[in-house]
Amino acid sequence: MAESTESTESSRTRGRLSTRLRRERISSVWFTVAGCFAIGIFVLIVVTMVYQSLPLLQEFSVAQMVTSSNWNPGENQFGFLPAIVGTVYVSILTMAMGTPIAILTAIYLAEYAEGRMKTLVGTFIDVLAAIPSVIFGLVALLVVVPFVGNYLAPAFGSSATGQGIFTVSLVMSIIVTPFMISLSVESLEALPDELRETSLGVGATKWETIRTVLLRAAGPGIFSAVLLGFGRVFGATIVPAMLIGSQTQIPDSPFATGQTLPTLIVNDFGELMSLPLTQSALIFVGVMLLVVVWLFNFSAMLIRRRLKRRWQY
Repeated sequence: MAESTESTESSRTRGRLSTRLRRERISSVWFTVAGCFAIGIFVLIVVTMVYQSLPLLQEFSVAQMVTSSNWNPGENQFGFLPAIVGTVYVSILTMAMGTPIAILTAIYLAEYAEGRMKTLVGTFIDVLAAIPSVIFGLVALLVVVPFVGNYLAPAFGSSATGQGIFTVSLVMSIIVTPFMISLSVESLEALPDELRETSLGVGATKWETIRTVLLRAAGPGIFSAVLLGFGRVFGATIVPAMLIGSQTQIPDSPFATGQTLPTLIVNDFGELMSLPLTQSALIFVGVMLLVVVWLFNFSAMLIRRRLKRRWQY
């Protein structure tokens, strides 16, 4: 009888083990298929866009297009230089305004704020991140554009309508800051308390601990947060389309109107898409965006790995 009971328990154990192994194999296959599917979608998008760009590339060289300032699709003039300069201008100015605020706010939330104040500020930042970009654009048209055009630009000796590079960068810095704050706070709060206790134990002040120990240890995570913000700015469409002025010219000041690569697609996507060469040109703009973002992310991955090896704790 005892042997029969042991045999039954052994069979049940083997059955449960077999079921778990089968589920493990199914899960492994499912995750593999999902990963391959994601890669396949990306490859399909790239191949499709490159193929649709071939008519343009057969007529003009890439060097000729990226160094030309003439954009007139009706006369088959496809100069991308103003849009490239505008995109770089907006991205750099936005990150210059938003990154310091994001890092300092993350330090406050992770290391200084306590109780209700921390909950209040954290909730406000989460709500700010959830607001649609078009709402920021509408509010900026009512508030920021008149302020920049009537007060800020004249204070710097520039005559402007209020729409332009600076206005877009200011609004985009507000949009991307909550995302950078949230990721930076997570990176700081994930650090072990032993780092803080050890630094404070040898006589360092709290700010010295944050500056020399915590920011160094959380550096790769904060760097990733900044990269996420940069990617969001680089590919932003609706806010630049509403606020930049949509003038295909190289901006000569931060208050000048301009163009970015995404807004170039949006502004000319209508009836001009019926022209095969113009359609190919706009799709090629998308290819340039993909290539630049991929190169930037690949370089950032290498830098992040180096930072992890250098700043490991």
